[in-house]
Amino acid sequence: MTVLAGGTDLMVELNFGRRRPEHIVAIDRVGELAGIERNGHVRMGAGVTYTRMLADAGSQALAEAARTIGSPQIRNAGTIGGNLGTASPAGDTLPVLAALEATVVLRSKAGERRVPFADYMTGPKKSVRRADELIVAAEWDEAGPAQTYMFVSTRNAMAISIAGLAMVVDRARKRVGIGLGSCGPTIIRPADAEGFARGLFDEAGWERPHRPSESAAKELGRLVAAAARPIDDVRGTAAYRRHALAVMGARALSRVAQIA
Repeated sequence: MTVLAGGTDLMVELNFGRRRPEHIVAIDRVGELAGIERNGHVRMGAGVTYTRMLADAGSQALAEAARTIGSPQIRNAGTIGGNLGTASPAGDTLPVLAALEATVVLRSKAGERRVPFADYMTGPKKSVRRADELIVAAEWDEAGPAQTYMFVSTRNAMAISIAGLAMVVDRARKRVGIGLGSCGPTIIRPADAEGFARGLFDEAGWERPHRPSESAAKELGRLVAAAARPIDDVRGTAAYRRHALAVMGARALSRVAQIA
């Protein structure tokens, strides 16, 4: 028997005849996979749906990402484990997990292992998950409210993102995380942009909100776009993706910097 991962993304492949598995095991009734634990640290079971994330994500950016996914019916069925299992660079929750510096928890008969999200994806729809492993949870430290997720698509719902960006400013730990989606073979962390943003918060003071200058926001956007590795495809050109990321980067900085 083959264990498949992919959630609603797998359903698309089944509908188009790209996958024809002999057996499918439904795991949506496994209680451990549906739990959310929060105590300064968040553990989200792989079976948590996007609908539940809207109310209890433990991350504002993750809730914003969940809101962009599909229709209410899809959000009722799709899960964070499905997004991780598919490992698509267009997965909306994945830039958020990158920005949160999350850990992916995998389990098999051999035991449990924990993989930093930065090491989890290895290419488009490829990951380090072994065939005998089940994704059981994603974990991260609570980072406070100064975070956001933005995306550009051909419409506001029911469409794959052309480019996505998550930004997390953890004021308590003095950390900035940025994750870029749909602009490379995996989710990208723009190191230069993160370093620039940290410098801005060092100067302004991590403990209080502030309004970044227009030039600072524009520079953050430029650094974000420079880190992208986009391609031309049916959804958009590489040039358009870089432009969109520059705009979103500037807007994200202006937004989160003003959140206490």
